[in-house]
Amino acid sequence: MSETSRVAVVTGAARGIGRGIAERLVERGYAVLVTDVDGAAAEATAGEIGAALGSALDVRDRQGHLDLARVAAAHGTLTAWFNNAGVGDVGTLRELDPDQIDRLVDVNLKGVLWGTRAALDGFGPRGGDVVNTASLSGLGPVPGLGVYAATKAAVVSLSMSVAAEAPSGVRVHALCPDGVATRMVDEMPDESLAKALVHSGGRILTVDEVADAALALLGSSRVVRTLPGWRGALMRSTSVAPSLAARGAGLFAAQGRRAMRRGRAGT
Repeated sequence: MSETSRVAVVTGAARGIGRGIAERLVERGYAVLVTDVDGAAAEATAGEIGAALGSALDVRDRQGHLDLARVAAAHGTLTAWFNNAGVGDVGTLRELDPDQIDRLVDVNLKGVLWGTRAALDGFGPRGGDVVNTASLSGLGPVPGLGVYAATKAAVVSLSMSVAAEAPSGVRVHALCPDGVATRMVDEMPDESLAKALVHSGGRILTVDEVADAALALLGSSRVVRTLPGWRGALMRSTSVAPSLAARGAGLFAAQGRRAMRRGRAGT
């Protein structure tokens, strides 16, 4: 691999949004390191899309990120790092068990912390972009997904702060999509309030839409992007008056359940 090759790291890239991002990076000529907690799936994906490498990475492992940055340097110049890995345990704060809470915080927040630090240390003098997959849920109250939403809100806050303190040439972004057609959403219990709220926007986003939006952030000065934009404005408005938003959750959930029924009827 040429020393002048642009290298990109994508976590949680064996499937879903991460795979979509990795595919597009390969198409753009990047040497892509596909990582996932499922190492075999990461290797398979890398082979299928023509990535430079597929390897196991548990994003809770701080040293694993540092090792990955060194591997990236052997493939060229690290210029993009996508902290995409995440988990989405459904339940209220009282319903989630301690292990689920630890997993949400350790993967969704601390995994982004360790990945961002490794990227900042690994970028050369030309700088680069860190793109963090957050969520629209991080911008307002989401009953039934409170701990998940809290981790994503922290990712948004972290991205804004690190963007302001990063050295010249380094850009940090947070992408906040609405519900996306991924296994994470599919596996939510159909009867859960969380799944109904995820569907309340009407149309679930596709992986392609989110991956395109993630790559569009490369080289841009935009720190936080919501997808779609109108849902972002709505979510931000609920954070101004969370007590009113809580009362409206039932209406949004009913709208989401109707959308789910229409989706099942159309299949």
